[in-house]
Amino acid sequence: MTIWQTTRFDIDLSRPRIMGIVNVTPDSFSDGGQYLSAKDALRQCERLVREGADILDIGGESSRPGAPTLSPEEEWARLEAVLKAAVTLGVPVSVDTCKTEVMRRALDAGVDIINDIRALEAPGAEAVVASHARCGVCLMHMQGDPATMQNRPSYPDVVSEVKAYLAQRLDALLAQGVHSARITLDPGIGFGKTPAHNIELLQRQEALLDLGRPLLLGWSRKSTLGHITGRPVEERLVASVAAALASISRGARIVRVHDVAATSDALKVWVAANLSN
Repeated sequence: MTIWQTTRFDIDLSRPRIMGIVNVTPDSFSDGGQYLSAKDALRQCERLVREGADILDIGGESSRPGAPTLSPEEEWARLEAVLKAAVTLGVPVSVDTCKTEVMRRALDAGVDIINDIRALEAPGAEAVVASHARCGVCLMHMQGDPATMQNRPSYPDVVSEVKAYLAQRLDALLAQGVHSARITLDPGIGFGKTPAHNIELLQRQEALLDLGRPLLLGWSRKSTLGHITGRPVEERLVASVAAALASISRGARIVRVHDVAATSDALKVWVAANLSN
């Protein structure tokens, strides 16, 4: 579990890694509309790399509750120029998409990782990843879909259900011949889950390590942090960093964040404090 194999990079996970978020969207819940032009998005990619991002995660379609669905052509039109420029920055580049055609085009453009909130359940998605010799992939759990996922989500046992789903999707990809070193898993904080579900996933996160793959966690600016702190999305920096460190302390190897500089500083202190003598 110390290496995440991706298209161009073998990412060393012996220490936790930071995945910096760049949304090329008008309607993402936190940073929608800030990086609509390829120039602005690339400038943000460059800034996050300078601040300590180990991986860039670029998305062209919002997955917030109620967000409209784009066609593959619309999504790719937002992503193409940014992705082709980002792969020149010297760090792994991930594309946040659930559309098979966008995955194919992104991989052809040199992207390193497919980050899919639907865990490659779209027709043909598994085959696209399996046909690529090395690309990394992140499989995420979501109950329902973005349009309906927050309509009274319920689970008999959220950790057991998330774990069983991720195990099933992991097995499906392994059966396609994708090497396990290419796969990470994400429990999907905020995707079809109440604040209580998200908190329970954090408290019992170590149970997911039984699946034998690195965990990627995305707590950054999520509504559960607002539920806990009472703060609006633009004031959740401290809560986001605290949640990232809490997930790392419970075994996460990658944290997906908006605020790279602050997370990087906090992670340096955490690493120093936890170095063996």
